[in-house]
Amino acid sequence: MSATPFREEILLSANDTRAVIQRMAERILGDFSQPEKKVLVGIRRGGAVVAKLLRARLDEALGRQIPIGYLDITFYRDDLRTIAPNPVVGATDLSMSIDGRQVILVDDVLFTGRTIRAALNALFDYGRPERVELAVLVDRGGRQLPIQPDYAGGHFEAGAREMIKLAERDPGEWTVVRRVPEG
Repeated sequence: MSATPFREEILLSANDTRAVIQRMAERILGDFSQPEKKVLVGIRRGGAVVAKLLRARLDEALGRQIPIGYLDITFYRDDLRTIAPNPVVGATDLSMSIDGRQVILVDDVLFTGRTIRAALNALFDYGRPERVELAVLVDRGGRQLPIQPDYAGGHFEAGAREMIKLAERDPGEWTVVRRVPEG
């Protein structure tokens, strides 16, 4: 069985992606209170990249490092049995305590809300944060659960068969692309 051919459209160039991340960081900083309580937690894989990029901007503006961690949600997914017989599992790295902290949960693309639900379940297995906010690079609509971002870099509508994803074109150069099946 061959893969379905698709055409790819760049929604955000690498320069656009950097600019969107900068604007997201500025909005987050505008809401910052108690920066010593803030931590970033990126959802593996794309959310981890966005979290690193956001952290660099936040650290630069604050003159200090925001703690960052990474969360793998593979075993918390409600579709685990349908995604693949041998799912790729990444490492969860929450070396800091999240108890009583203000967590900014970061993902690349928000679609149905199911990934975020799984991430919240996983996150609470590691502690009890004071607050959780959601930052996403792209909100593509199509929610199946009542989950909305506190910070969204951009909004792009996409059909049910389309995919929007963060893609590394050159080392360290990230773009946002829409993949549309042909035929």
